[in-house]
Amino acid sequence: MLGAFPTNRDCTLVADRPGQRVNADEFPPTPEADHLSPEGNPLLVVGTLVAAQGLAGELRILPRSDFPERFTQPGRRWLLARQGMPRAVELLGGRQLPGKSLFAVRLAGVSSRDAAEALVHQEFLVDASQRPKLAPGEFHLLDLVGLQVRLLDAAAPPSSPGDPIGRVVDLIHGGNDLLAVELAPAESPPAGGQPAPGRRVLIPFVEAIVPIVNLQEGWIGLTPPPGLLEL
Repeated sequence: MLGAFPTNRDCTLVADRPGQRVNADEFPPTPEADHLSPEGNPLLVVGTLVAAQGLAGELRILPRSDFPERFTQPGRRWLLARQGMPRAVELLGGRQLPGKSLFAVRLAGVSSRDAAEALVHQEFLVDASQRPKLAPGEFHLLDLVGLQVRLLDAAAPPSSPGDPIGRVVDLIHGGNDLLAVELAPAESPPAGGQPAPGRRVLIPFVEAIVPIVNLQEGWIGLTPPPGLLEL
């Protein structure tokens, strides 16, 4: 059951594929709506302000990204209060707290503990167009979501696209990284009716099962063990 697995989209997911890694720190603040900057660019949540740090206005951020530069490199960011609108702020600098997964950041205009505490629980956002550069063989989550999933034929050439069976709709981070795949409906809808949503299955993102990721052509290839697609 898909809902039983926690989804954390803002982390660096290390797939069991030599030299390949999924960086998943890009996603809209809510599934229903994309928040936009004044320039019209989508804004992406990469962390949450969780507490004041010290007396001089610093804030602790719980990151949902493994890109440290989101919290350490000065520049424009946005804050989003619950049921509010994104508000631009200037990140002056930041650092990771020793022995913790938290970052401490300094924001322009926030110079006291009271001012910092007023911002606690707000989301920390970045401009989606400012994607961190990836090393060869790494993928952003949004590069994988939406890809067509094809079933590879063991007897066919390795680059053969195979038959389409569905699409990637999410990536779930747990003990192993899992692709959530929505399978294509097996039957055609009644005349005039809407197609029923396909069944979802979880596919381990390991090279033995997902040997091909073809971003240019928009598909991944599966060689699933018997029974995996029936789970």
